[in-house]
Amino acid sequence: MNTKIVRIALIVALGGLLMGFDASVISGVIGFIETEFSLSKIELGWAVSSLTLTATLAMMVSGPLSDRFGRRSVLKVAAILYAISAIYSALAPDFISLVIARMIGGIGVGASLILAPMYIAEIAPAKLRGRLVSFNQLNIVIGISLAFFTNYLILKFGRSGADWAISLGLDVYNWRWMLGLETLPAVLYFVGLNFVPNSPRWLLMKGRREEAVLILERFDTKEQVEKDLVAIENSIRADENKEKVRVAELFKPALTLVLTIGIVIAILQQITGINSVFFYAPMIFEQSGIGTDASFAQAILIGLTNLVFTVIAIAFIDKFGRKPLLVFGVSGIAICMFLLAYGFHSATYKLTNESVSEIAAKFQEGKLNELIDVEFQSDVEFKNALRATLGNSVLAENQSDLIKAAITMNPMLILLSIIGFVASFAISLGPVMWVLFSELFPNRIRGIAISFVGLINSAVSFSVQLVFPWELDTLGNSTTFLIYGIFAAVGLVFIIRVVPETKNKTLEELEKQLIRRR
Repeated sequence: MNTKIVRIALIVALGGLLMGFDASVISGVIGFIETEFSLSKIELGWAVSSLTLTATLAMMVSGPLSDRFGRRSVLKVAAILYAISAIYSALAPDFISLVIARMIGGIGVGASLILAPMYIAEIAPAKLRGRLVSFNQLNIVIGISLAFFTNYLILKFGRSGADWAISLGLDVYNWRWMLGLETLPAVLYFVGLNFVPNSPRWLLMKGRREEAVLILERFDTKEQVEKDLVAIENSIRADENKEKVRVAELFKPALTLVLTIGIVIAILQQITGINSVFFYAPMIFEQSGIGTDASFAQAILIGLTNLVFTVIAIAFIDKFGRKPLLVFGVSGIAICMFLLAYGFHSATYKLTNESVSEIAAKFQEGKLNELIDVEFQSDVEFKNALRATLGNSVLAENQSDLIKAAITMNPMLILLSIIGFVASFAISLGPVMWVLFSELFPNRIRGIAISFVGLINSAVSFSVQLVFPWELDTLGNSTTFLIYGIFAAVGLVFIIRVVPETKNKTLEELEKQLIRRR
């Protein structure tokens, strides 16, 4: 494998790592900002989901902007935005400032999500393109894992009592360090992009053929470069002469089947709760009564599970096929969500004199007396009673300790169910959705169709992230995960009955098959 092209692909794919890190680092922050800024549950959801909102907008405009200014130039702007977002987030004096900082980062997320794989695909030789483009997806997953790991380390060092940790403010400003740490890879990304050439395809689009030739000759033989140049120039001319497709064409009767499949899969990928787990993992684990430190430690397992099973999916998607992976994975998602619902439904909550004695110093003397030896059958009842006794702010600050002191349940069931859920997602809906989209839609409308269903996917993701804290607080843990499980079960029936297998079929064969079945 050409080491030069691999090095360039790895530098550009660092945008994927930043995207995964930026999206998931908030999971370790939410408990701290809720108390510091006295946030409601919807405000807490907004602090998480605001990044997805601007990322969606950036995805819509980054392609045209990169056509005008170049892929590398727009990626460098994205790196700058990541750094600004990290610094501003770390210094945010209030909730509004934090949301603005997150939205700035979201612009970088949207741009790098679209342009990093686009650039790699345009510069890579055909025989290496698949593996090199997969670097970006792999880096996204690594970024998610890295965010969970650094959050845990900062929390651990901050509570270690070490002089160096105290001098850095890791004990007082832990969540600010979690967010600010992204500045380092963002700066490295910006510096690295200066050693990356412009995309040859973009140079040819701008009539700068000599520059494109010089870049391509760094990675391949002159004979192959000439063939590549002819192919790229023919593709550019075809794109220029292509009739513009309007969104309305997606709704023609002949496309009803493929559009329905696309929309359902796009919704299903998010409505089953994957970003609730990625963005709120420590909060979910705290609900099982294991405490804050253990919750951050278990979140690392989520990142590692996602990484391992994403690699497995990439390795086997062409061997086993798209539909079997979807059926197996979505079945696992449904089972794990039902197990989560059962686990939380079976939990009981009762404070005793012995359990309260360990945390009594945090509360006004006698404040919890009326709740001693009162058993609650649901988390909602227990939290409402605590809220009436202590008030919202005190409850938010001490919720993890109070749940730990009162709950009786099997926390291992919760951990195994969430790990099973993430593994099931990572080998099915995670990677398979985008492969399926690239194969389902006819050539003429593929670009606009993928953009359309991708927009729906982002909108559902935003909504799920926004309402999750409210759901846990209002509906309860069990009901929230039961809803996700029902969505997964309905989606499984749809996949079995409607979604076709696309493995080993040409795009033309699929188009003929699916359009005929309308």
